[in-house]
Formats: sequence, structure tokens, C-alpha cells
Amino acid sequence: MKNFKVLIAGASGFVGRNLVEYLAAAGKYEVFACTDPVVDLCDPDAVKRVVGEFGPDCVVNCAAVGGTRKTGYDQGASDVTAVNLRMFFNLARALPAGARMLQLGSGAEYDFRAYQPKMSEEFFDTSVPADPYGFSKYVMSKYAANSENITMLRIFGIFGKYEDYTFKFISNAIVKNLLGLPIVINQNAVFDYLYVNDFVRAAEKFMAHKPAHSHYNLTPTESMDLLSLAALVNRAGEKKSEIRVINPGLNREYTGSNVRLLAEFPGFKFTPCAEAVKELYAYYSRNLQSLDTAAIIEDPYLKNCRTIK
Repeated sequence: MKNFKVLIAGASGFVGRNLVEYLAAAGKYEVFACTDPVVDLCDPDAVKRVVGEFGPDCVVNCAAVGGTRKTGYDQGASDVTAVNLRMFFNLARALPAGARMLQLGSGAEYDFRAYQPKMSEEFFDTSVPADPYGFSKYVMSKYAANSENITMLRIFGIFGKYEDYTFKFISNAIVKNLLGLPIVINQNAVFDYLYVNDFVRAAEKFMAHKPAHSHYNLTPTESMDLLSLAALVNRAGEKKSEIRVINPGLNREYTGSNVRLLAEFPGFKFTPCAEAVKELYAYYSRNLQSLDTAAIIEDPYLKNCRTIK
């Protein structure tokens, strides 16, 4: 019996790299790690050739640009929407007959200006995102809604090894604690943070199963505010960092309902946040010497945080 063939686009990024490792370790998949510059996902001919030669049973698109405070939430950027949509449509159009595609979506599709607590999939399209990253993901979801073979896995926060610790909150807080620095929060807010180890398990389930819907919030049941997450980091370490909050009040809550997801996969268990933070803390403890500690001390992306007055 032949192995199930999975092409992972954006395989050198945080999520894609974790997925490649997970599927390779399972031993029952043939994985093609599609990375730039090996394949330019904005080149339709290159994508069609690579997908055609490999013949995947499933394509997982983890490739994306923009949408973070490292990019200043794309203020003034002119190519974020175009690049994300070109990559998506090139992969979708190259999809072999009978193959399926999993596209990483984002809570940004719900529009930052309109966020509500625990947004369900039915909340989608009540507002059109104004930012280029959110708009690109919105367009993908609109297209997927009319496709038989594309499933949007809508992620809110996600954390784990290989993420950009210079600005991603949980990893950044852990490294600051290890260096004896204060953990700095621009403004407290409630988030859904999905552990990447849970993402890869859920993605595997979607690869082997044609779901009932085109959109799913892939998000944990447990929501947590940044102050509580910082406290978990302090609990995981031997020393306690000072926790500083720059702006008072609460920013917009960024959480989604996972009722549809758990109806699709009853019994799916998420790693408790305290356990996930402890595992990630151990990872950074082992790898501290290889990190860019100067970037952590400088904290250059803190100034790009959104603040609600």
C-alpha cells in the first residue's frame, strides 16, 4: 500500500516546519517540503509543474506574508494581499483531481474592528477586513466556501518551537525569563493560543477525512489573558520575571468557538496551556545559547502593538 502523499507549502516557516517533522516521524506519509527558493509559489507554471510531478493526495498551504506586528500590521504595504492570493490560487488551480487542500486561515478574517468573544464560523462575512492580510484570508475563505476540495483551518494565536521568539508573546516571554529580563505587555488581552503540537495532530485528522464544512476554527477551548500567560511562564521557570503592563485596560478579545471542530472530531483533546508552556520553556532552556539575545533585549517590535484606549 502506497504512502499518503502530502505537499506542504511554506515548509520552512514556523507551522510548516513543525508539520513536516510530525508527518515524517509518523512514518506513513511521503512528504514534499515545498520551500522558497526551491519553488516560487507566486509562479503558476512552477507550482503546476511541482504539484503535477509529486502528485499529492493532500496539499497543506502554510505559506503567508504579513499580518504581524513585526511587519507593523502591513501599514503602507502594497503586496501582502496579492502575494498571499497568488500563492493560494496557484496551489488551488494545480490541485490534482481527487486531491484535497488544507489552507491555513486566520481569525483576522473576522475583521479586527468587529471582533467579539468566541466568534463562531457563522460570524464570518459580517464584516470585511480592511487590513491587507485579513482581507487576503477573507477572500480565500469566500473561495473555499464554494469548493469541494478546500478546507480552511482558521487559526487565532498559535505558539511553539520554531516561532519567531523576537516578538511572538509566549516564546518572547519565556526567553526574557531565562535571561532575567522583565516580561513586558503593551496591553492585556484575552487570546486563544493553540499549541503547535495540537495543530499538527488536528491537521493530520483533516488530511485523512473529508469534513462536513469548508471552514473550521482550529482553536482551543481554553482562552487566556496575557497576564495569566506571563504567570505561567514564571511558574515554569526557576526565577520570576517582573511583569510590566504599559497601557491599562483590555484590548479586543481574540477568541473563537471550536464547537464545530469538536463536533467533527469528538474527543479531540487540547494540551493544557500550563503543560504546553512548560514544554516550550524546556525547549528554550536547551537552545538558549543559539538565540539572538540582543534582539530580545532591544524588543524592537513592541512599539507596533495595537492599543485600545
